[in-house]
Amino acid sequence: MGVTRQKHAKKIMGFYKHNFQFREPFQVLLDGTFCQAALRNKIQIREQLPGYLDGAAQLCTTRCVIKELESLGKALYGAKLIAQRFQVRNCSHHKNPVSGSTCLLSMIEDGNPHHFFIATQDQDLSNKVKRKPGIPLLFIIQNTMVLDKPSPKSLAFVQKLQTNQLVPEYQKQSIVELKEKEGLVKQEGEKRRKRKRAGGPNPLSCLKKKKKKTQEGQETSAEKKKRRKRKRNR
Repeated sequence: MGVTRQKHAKKIMGFYKHNFQFREPFQVLLDGTFCQAALRNKIQIREQLPGYLDGAAQLCTTRCVIKELESLGKALYGAKLIAQRFQVRNCSHHKNPVSGSTCLLSMIEDGNPHHFFIATQDQDLSNKVKRKPGIPLLFIIQNTMVLDKPSPKSLAFVQKLQTNQLVPEYQKQSIVELKEKEGLVKQEGEKRRKRKRAGGPNPLSCLKKKKKKTQEGQETSAEKKKRRKRKRNR
């Protein structure tokens, strides 16, 4: 079962690497519910997650998540200790902390530019994450971490990319820069100019010239005959 789960995760990781440019070290944002589930199921997140994702991972959270765990008291004291071991990513709620789920959603706005994974047991948060393309979702079932399959939103986004119906802005810019670097834009302009210059002589004008030559040839031969007649008459 472990081997099957590993293959499943590897296939999904390939999807996100190829279509959404995810690279190591993978940035994994964890909320309090995920930390609590890991504690309850005796999962060593730091040791087990890189092996499951088949790559280095940076575990991180936000100040809002830690504040939320602190406000919940002794029931989630162990989850708070786990969360405090992770790197804290800056959010926009320094003065006015919000709920952990609201904070994590704000971290993946504008197309998830930092390529965050979201690790949560919150079903409402999971559903909202699935509405955004290109965001891997992690959760825990019993004593096992699971990487969720790509959402329909992510699959539809990739399908549009493949049919050239949608190109992300960063890809458009990189394509333009690459063309300029390789001089492809100039070459295209030169090709167009060459096509305009190219062209053979007008066949009708050639025919006219030939007709003129034949007429001139006929006139000269007639003149020669007249001269011969004049000489004989003399």
